Amino acid sequence: MKIKLSKDVQLALELGQPILVLESTIIAHGMPYPDNLEFAKRGERLCKENNVIPATIAIINGEIFVGLENDQLTFIAENDSVKKVSRRELGIAVSEKWNGATTVSSTMHIAHQAGLPIFSTGGIGGVHRGVEFSFDISQDLTALATIPMVVISAGAKAILDLSKTLEMMETLGITVVGYHTNELPAFYSRSSGIFGIHSVSSSQNIANIYKENIAMALSNSVLVVNPVPEKDEIPTHEIKSIIETACETALNLGIAGKKLTPFLLKEIVEQTAGRSLKTNKALALNNIKLGIEIAKKLS
Repeated sequence: MKIKLSKDVQLALELGQPILVLESTIIAHGMPYPDNLEFAKRGERLCKENNVIPATIAIINGEIFVGLENDQLTFIAENDSVKKVSRRELGIAVSEKWNGATTVSSTMHIAHQAGLPIFSTGGIGGVHRGVEFSFDISQDLTALATIPMVVISAGAKAILDLSKTLEMMETLGITVVGYHTNELPAFYSRSSGIFGIHSVSSSQNIANIYKENIAMALSNSVLVVNPVPEKDEIPTHEIKSIIETACETALNLGIAGKKLTPFLLKEIVEQTAGRSLKTNKALALNNIKLGIEIAKKLS
């Protein structure tokens, strides 16, 4: 697999320094410009201030980059030609020289090929509402089931069927642990009412679980669900009806597939007067902070 490593990532690999993988779909399709660029730069700066090298992954003109320079980060944030690229589309993106933002599944595949074991994102994809009619299940889950990494998220995106998503993760053998919680967080909200996941209390606990999984030749990821900070959350009782209305709007408009999640996130931003965007930034940065701690333990 042809991968272009940034100078910082290449040097960090040679010296054994901690590296934290970051995805680009959250930049290109998860937030509007210029909020997305501000978030991306802040996330990378947070890593560097804590002596961890950020490795944001993206595709530019058919070339896979692990670690982006400032001009490349800006390009991904503001260029409308950037496509949403999942794992199944990697070969197409490279052969047809796409500009692409990598989803959780494609970011994980590339990171694993580059030998990078830890990845912080916002929220993972999962089982969509109405799955009994659409059979819409994100590739993120199959990636988590087949690629051995540590992935930090604020749970699955709240637009999904969270109960079915957790059941599917159990079926696929994905190790799910909650950072200081035994309840699955609901992205914007700390609470989902779905309990029963294993609670861990430190970054060292997480690193140890990952190492034991590797020692036992398990191929699945350790998914760490990390609740949004309390001061930044939108409680479930406030966001629930907004999400349901957005999902109904998408259904009436016939919006599905890879266009669905960006549409719903945009609708929710509008209906919350921008509050959900602030929460999205806060939870993603919170996941980067935890990723930094774990990366240091694993290095």
